[in-house]
Amino acid sequence: MRRRVASALSLLLLAVGGVQGGRGAWIYAKAELAQILLRRSWADTRAGRERVRPWPWADAWPVARIILPDGDHIVLGGASGRNLAFAPGHLDGTAPPGGSGTCVIAGHRDTQFSVLEDLVEGDRVLLEDAPGTVTTYRVTATAVVDESETEVLAETNEPTLVLITCWPFDAVAPGGPLRYVVWAENVETLQR
Repeated sequence: MRRRVASALSLLLLAVGGVQGGRGAWIYAKAELAQILLRRSWADTRAGRERVRPWPWADAWPVARIILPDGDHIVLGGASGRNLAFAPGHLDGTAPPGGSGTCVIAGHRDTQFSVLEDLVEGDRVLLEDAPGTVTTYRVTATAVVDESETEVLAETNEPTLVLITCWPFDAVAPGGPLRYVVWAENVETLQR
């Protein structure tokens, strides 16, 4: 009798482990699929279509592509938590990507914007807008600020790129009141 109970318990534990492992694998599969759909949506945007949602229930669409030292990432319009789960987001109310003024893009510290920790003054960041104009920015400063310090978003007369993520980069718990900010100035714009 004990053998049957032990066998049944073993099978139950294997089944529960399989379900949990499947859920974990699903998260990674969903993340990879999202990147494929974002790139497809960006290609349609670059081809002249407007507001191309990456999946039918999405409430955002690609507005730019940012090229960082670790690779390129599609930027969604809006920096809501839902958007940031899949891609960096352009903060509503700031200058459009590649436009005059201050363009603010936010991203998660443990995914697309983990590379911000390694950016130093003089590094280059490229930003491509929907028509294909590529603007090169040069990093001019970095700082850790409290989330209440909104002057980091101050409008400028010059084309400026501000990248924001949570800080510290190695925090166990997400969120927190501190933000890591990178400022970069326009050094070149190439029309395509």
